[in-house]
Amino acid sequence: MKLLQYLKSKIFIRTIILMGIIVIALIFGLKAMMSYTTNHDQKILVPDLKKMSLSDTETTLSNLNLNFVIQDSASYNPDYPPKSVIDQDPEAGDFVKDGRKIYLTLNPSSYKKIAMPDLLNKTKRQVETHLKSIGFKIGKYQYIPDLGKDVVRKMKYKGKELEMGDLVPKNSLIDLVLGDGTGDGTSVSTDEGTDEN
Repeated sequence: MKLLQYLKSKIFIRTIILMGIIVIALIFGLKAMMSYTTNHDQKILVPDLKKMSLSDTETTLSNLNLNFVIQDSASYNPDYPPKSVIDQDPEAGDFVKDGRKIYLTLNPSSYKKIAMPDLLNKTKRQVETHLKSIGFKIGKYQYIPDLGKDVVRKMKYKGKELEMGDLVPKNSLIDLVLGDGTGDGTSVSTDEGTDEN
């Protein structure tokens, strides 16, 4: 009975009301503090940084009080200047808070260099397929007297004869020196049985 009387008393009701007021005041106080410390209402428009040099990017982001992190360099893209931004996160046009980090991907200064594989004495078709699969383009064909018709005897880059292990930039034109099938009477073996005329 005493508990029931206490729950109906003015003291209990005042205590409940006072606790409710304190809880509401704490909620509004915490909300205001969080808004102040997290810059809740602040919005900064992320600029388009693509094709910007690293120094221009740094200046632009510094003026907006934004930070940046270089994630990695991607594969070389000839449509973008070397060492320029090719991707960003968050994207241009997004809104962020003061001090936010913008993650950047930069364009390398040139194509990655690839070690030349040993492709001599293989057929033209084999060599073309292999070179294209690792990122090279086929340049000119030069035929020399040789019994192995369409067998690769030399590979050249910018006129210089290539050897196995030479580093050549990806996407380069590789010229092939091939046997014409007539030969000079010398028999030359190939890695794949080629037709000899």
